[in-house]
Amino acid sequence: MGTILPRKRKDGSTGYHAQIVVKRDGLQHRETKTFDRRPAAAAWIAKREHELGQPGALTATKADDPTLGAAIDRYISDSRRALGKTKAQVLRTIKTFDLAEQPCSAVTSAEIVAFARDLSTGRLPQTVGNYMAHLGAVFAVARPAWGYPLDPAQMDAAISVAKRLGLTAKSRSRDRRPTLGELDTLMEHFGGVRARRPGSLPMQRIIAFALFSTRRQEEITRLAWADLDEDGSRVLVRDMKNPGQKVGNDVWCELPSEALHIATALPRVDARIFPYTTDAISAAFTRACAFIGIEDLHFHDLRHEGVSRLFEMGRTVPLAASVSGHRSWQSLQRYTHVRQTGDRFVGWPWLKIVTAPLAPDS
Repeated sequence: MGTILPRKRKDGSTGYHAQIVVKRDGLQHRETKTFDRRPAAAAWIAKREHELGQPGALTATKADDPTLGAAIDRYISDSRRALGKTKAQVLRTIKTFDLAEQPCSAVTSAEIVAFARDLSTGRLPQTVGNYMAHLGAVFAVARPAWGYPLDPAQMDAAISVAKRLGLTAKSRSRDRRPTLGELDTLMEHFGGVRARRPGSLPMQRIIAFALFSTRRQEEITRLAWADLDEDGSRVLVRDMKNPGQKVGNDVWCELPSEALHIATALPRVDARIFPYTTDAISAAFTRACAFIGIEDLHFHDLRHEGVSRLFEMGRTVPLAASVSGHRSWQSLQRYTHVRQTGDRFVGWPWLKIVTAPLAPDS
């Protein structure tokens, strides 16, 4: 017997969440669908229970029409490219929603829009847009690769509707730059941490390297000594983030002299220049900002600061891209309005500290 649960939507309206669970011959099948009216939900329950009651219907459903959650699992397992940390997390989160319990054939644009509406509670439209994009990748593969009845046209229609309803939006470019005062406070804080706990992360050097090299956090932790060209003042950044392809996208990037000196002052105790995890760096940075009262500053903002500095020093788009590694110069167009003001890090007192040789055991 199916059940109907009324649920309040964010816009104040009520949706009727219909669910059926059928158990027979050791198999269990679950479906859910949301309707605007209770009679429609009841009619759907009656119809689906009758269909699934036919001989062999449950076995055929399991074999040829798996749930969306099962399709997501197969997408993850069959992907030869390593999924990014964010994409993997998003797909796992999608599986916790009712939509993932639907058979592929039952996933319509209306169901996907309802899913986007549920997602929008407590999430920005930009975040919902990212979820929809990652789900769309599953739709693009499921039918041609495995014969699953997921219709990409339903996904496309849902994306269009969600955009019109304001449930999704493009990500906004952050313009947050740390002030010199904030950087001084961070460097003082992490200096104190290292003095009390010498075995803690050398966050002063990591922060300074991120600023001057413009490298992303994940890239910093992948840099290898074997890929450092000291004479050419450059480093090979492997698997650089790129919308088209990340794995195998290895790019030589110029290292400004400050970044090179920070790197070469580190001990060669590992194959990697910075043998630490992104989780450890992120946690240390976030905790420090909260502790010392710096609001709305992300580690990635250090990259934005570094790229802005290049333009303030008078670099052209191609010369800035040689450091940042941007493949598309269009991505750097937002920096071209920056007026040349010189280098505000001239005489930065922390540079002497982070370029001093670091002992292997410190």
